[in-house]
Amino acid sequence: MANPEFLSTRQAALRLGVSLGTVQNMVESGALEAWKTAGGHRRIPSASVELLLARRRNLTPSAQDSNAQLDILIAEDDPTIQLLYQLTVEGWNLPIKLRIVDNGFEGLLQVGQRVPDVLIADLMMPGMDGFEMIRRLRDNPDLARMDIIIVSAIESEEIKARGLPPDVTIFGKPIPFHEIKGFLLGRIAARQRPQ
Repeated sequence: MANPEFLSTRQAALRLGVSLGTVQNMVESGALEAWKTAGGHRRIPSASVELLLARRRNLTPSAQDSNAQLDILIAEDDPTIQLLYQLTVEGWNLPIKLRIVDNGFEGLLQVGQRVPDVLIADLMMPGMDGFEMIRRLRDNPDLARMDIIIVSAIESEEIKARGLPPDVTIFGKPIPFHEIKGFLLGRIAARQRPQ
């Protein structure tokens, strides 16, 4: 069968090897083009999916080409969860440089040395917790371009009540790796768009 001109969300998810939710996130972030039928179904041009796949294949940078990599900093104190992040992210085979710290103070030090593109943080950590770390980071206007994602077992209402900035993305545990992967794919695709 010939390659169709347009794909459904499910067909695009199968072609890209991601979940339906990830494709929806990619459409909303602009990483994939799409339109809706009169019945409300998304149609994604095959060319848009193929372009994203081609970009992904071409994004295997050499070790010295760190500018092509998305720099991710994870602040998480549980060694088992740290390993889970490491193994999962490495398994995606994306151009990602991963750094992991186990408390907010170390997170601040790492950001001071090199600002990551994305910070993924737990909130309950020893020493300086995630709340304090994120408040300090958001107090610095030079760090506004850094995306912050929270992955926590604390209810989102309680998190909001404790006064975190509104631009922080909040996910509950267990870690929603499909959503995180979709977010990162969107950032990688946006970086590859011609300026």
